[in-house]
Amino acid sequence: MTTPPQAPEIPGAKHIHSGKVRDLYELESGDLLMVASDRMSAFDWILETPIPDKGKVLTAMSLWWFEQLDVPNHIVSTDVPEEVAGRAVVCEKLAMFPVECVARGYLSGSGLLDYNATGAVCGIPLPSGLVEGSRLETPIFTPATKAELGEHDENVSYDAVVETVGAGIAAALRDTTLDVYARARATAEERGIILADTKFEFGARADGTIVLADEVLTPDSSRFWPADQWEPGKQQPSYDKQIVRDWLQFESGWDRKSGEAPPPLSDEVVERTRAAYIGAYEQLSGRTFEG
Repeated sequence: MTTPPQAPEIPGAKHIHSGKVRDLYELESGDLLMVASDRMSAFDWILETPIPDKGKVLTAMSLWWFEQLDVPNHIVSTDVPEEVAGRAVVCEKLAMFPVECVARGYLSGSGLLDYNATGAVCGIPLPSGLVEGSRLETPIFTPATKAELGEHDENVSYDAVVETVGAGIAAALRDTTLDVYARARATAEERGIILADTKFEFGARADGTIVLADEVLTPDSSRFWPADQWEPGKQQPSYDKQIVRDWLQFESGWDRKSGEAPPPLSDEVVERTRAAYIGAYEQLSGRTFEG
C-alpha cells in the first residue's frame, strides 16, 4: 500500500498526519505527539507486514542518540499517553525544511547508482574505481528532495538546496549534517559498527534556531554495517532495512517495476529484521532492549 492505515485515536490528541512509519498528533499544549509505528516501508511502498517492536526500537535509539549529540533537537518530553508508551515522544512544532539532509561516508544505495552513471553523487565528483561499500576519503553531503507519500525522494545538487532554502540555511544544513555524521560515525566505530550513511531532517524555531528533528540515526534512516565484516565490492551484512530490500529484490519473486504491491514478508525475514534492529540498538547503546 502507498497510504498508511488509519491512525489510532488517542484521547487529548488530534491526528494531523501519517507518514510511512510515523503518526503525528497535535496536543492541547500546542506541542506535537510523534508516534513510531511498526510499519515497514521499502521502495516507496508501505509493506503489508509490520516488524514487531520496530517503533519502540526506533524511538529508543533516537532518544539515545539525542543524548549523545550536542545539537538542538525537537524533544520536549517522553511523558506520553499510555496507549503509545515506549514508541512516542512529545516534540516541538517547527517549520520543517523540505530537504532530506543525507551524509555519506561510504558508497552504497542510490549514491552508488548515481556514481556508476555519472562518476559523481549529487554533482560531487568522486575518484574512479569505487565499488559497493567503498569508504570515501571525505564524507559528502548528498541532499534529496522530500517527496510526498508514495513518491520517491530524488537526489539533488547542493545548488538546488540553495535555491530552495537560501544560501545561508543551505550552508548551515550541510555543515550541521556533516558535523553530526562525523561524530556519530566515530561513536559507532568505537562500538564495532560502521555508519555508512544517514539521513537527517531539520526544522526552524520561531527565533531561527535550526533544530534536529524527526528520527535520528536509526536503522530506518541509516545504513549500519558490522565493522568486522566490511568488504568493499559486495553487498554488506547490515543491521538495517537492507535485509527487507534484499529479500524483496532477490528472493521474493516481486518485480519492482510491475506497479504491483510487494508481497507479505516471510516470517524468517520479519524475525531477522527485528533481531537486526534490536541488535543495532543494543550494540550501540550498551543497553538491553526491554520491548
